[in-house]
Amino acid sequence: MSLALEEARMAADEGEIPVGAVIVRDGILLARAHNLCETGRDATAHAERLAIAQACGAVGSWRLSDCTLYVTLEPCPMCAGASVNSRIGRVVYAARDPRTGAFGSLLDLRQYPLEGRPLCENGLMEEEALLLLRSFFAKKRKKEKNEP
Repeated sequence: MSLALEEARMAADEGEIPVGAVIVRDGILLARAHNLCETGRDATAHAERLAIAQACGAVGSWRLSDCTLYVTLEPCPMCAGASVNSRIGRVVYAARDPRTGAFGSLLDLRQYPLEGRPLCENGLMEEEALLLLRSFFAKKRKKEKNEP
């Protein structure tokens, strides 16, 4: 999760919502990414989706059943769907997302009869992830308030 938080900090430095993700298999880092929606002008450029694409390339398969995705914020429906579709075995996220979280907060994709149902854990380094998100949005609101 420390590496995912590093990615989230990079996202914040680039003006992106600070979410970072890494994918690990057998203790080996396969992929790391952070949000790039603003930079790439791409609504699908979420950290998890980018990391999944990298990991699939690294292992030479779309199936990541023996991998763990670490992400700083609970995946949205798109990213939870990508996790399910790629058969990620385990998802560990730091902070719950009551607005868009799709692994237990807003909804839970694992409750549907889909092919993949990753094990999910949350709360690992939650305070650090929440502090980064809150700080980012506080700065953004302050900047928007001070602009003419």
